Amino acid sequence: MALEEVVNEGFLSRYRALLDAEDSAFDELEHAYEDGDREHFLADLATWSTTIERRVAFLTRAGVLPERPIHRAESPMTQGSVSESVDALA
Repeated sequence: MALEEVVNEGFLSRYRALLDAEDSAFDELEHAYEDGDREHFLADLATWSTTIERRVAFLTRAGVLPERPIHRAESPMTQGSVSESVDALA
């Protein structure tokens, strides 16, 4: 299916809701990080990661992104700077 056939009012509405949820989750994550609140940071990090996974899954189902399973071990959420950020809160 052509991309212009996928992107319609329903698609845009759902995608906007997913972006808003991700933005909200990121705001909470950022506040927990700035406050040095490790417990909330870890919970908010998991929530933010889930919102990203939902957005990517939606785009994949719609045919906007190619199907490629993302394993948590490969996810940027579990590597490098995030791990270092979590350690910095300890």
